[in-house]
Order: sequence, then structure tokens, then C-alpha cells
Amino acid sequence: MLWNWYTLDACFLASTWHITSAGMFAGSCLGVVCLVLVHEVLRRVQRDYDRHITRSVLARQSCHPASSAKDSDCETPPAGDEDVREKGDAVRTRRLGAWLGLKRGTGPARVGMGQRLARAGLHTLQFAAAYAVMLLAMYYNGYILICILAGAFLGAVLFGGDVGGVEL
Repeated sequence: MLWNWYTLDACFLASTWHITSAGMFAGSCLGVVCLVLVHEVLRRVQRDYDRHITRSVLARQSCHPASSAKDSDCETPPAGDEDVREKGDAVRTRRLGAWLGLKRGTGPARVGMGQRLARAGLHTLQFAAAYAVMLLAMYYNGYILICILAGAFLGAVLFGGDVGGVEL
């Protein structure tokens, strides 16, 4: 592939995406910007969902501090966090960890299957959008590359307002 500035008779991703007019090319450019914006939205949603999971795990751990962990304390999870409800196995695991001298919070946080499936779905959508953007960039069309960069810039401005887990 060679660098090009073609606006007419260009073809992207499939034979059905064949540019035959200036208006069609302009629409394609807007579509590329929107695709990159969708990717940035998915990245933001993933970060927000990860923060939600972290808050629910921290709420569960503060409900059962390591120094005074009792099986009967805080049996009801915070409202809306059904996935973090402790089951009998979790109570037995906590007892085994205490018997082995392990401290709470020293290992990786475990999340429920529903949360893992939701995270995997978001990751898959994000990966698909990024892959489509990469394939578009591989056409080496200068206008399409400019649209990709413009979409990335707009996406960062519009959806990148969180830094280090702190909402700005």
C-alpha cells in the first residue's frame, strides 16, 4: 500500500464501501470520526465499570475488616451489588485464610461471573472498534488518517476527563 490522497474511487474494508462521490467520501470521513469516538466511549465505559467494581469490592471489604471479621457482620451487600453477595464458600474461604494466617485484601480482588462477562463484552466491543480503525488506517489514505486523529483528539477531550480514578 502506498500513501494516497484519493477521494473518489477509493474502497475501504469491503467492496460495498466504494466511494463514488464527494458526498459519499465526506460521509465516510464523518463515519470514521464517529467510529473512533465510539472506541473512546467504550474505553470510558470500561473505566467507569471497573471503578464501580472496585467500589463494590471495597465496600464489601470495609464491611468485613480483617481485624474483626465475623461471619454474621454485614450479611446484606450494598443496594444494587447482588454480584458481591457472599456465599457459604466465601465464608469458608475466609475462615481458611484466617487459619493460614493470610490477611484480607492481600490477594487480587475476585469479581462475580456476571461482572466478568460484562467486562469481557466491553473489552470485545472495544477491541473490535480498535481493529476496524486499524484496518482503516492501513489504507494509508491521508484524509482517513486525519479523521482518525481528529476522532481520537475529540474522544480524549470529550470522554477522557477522568485521571487516576478521580473524576474531574
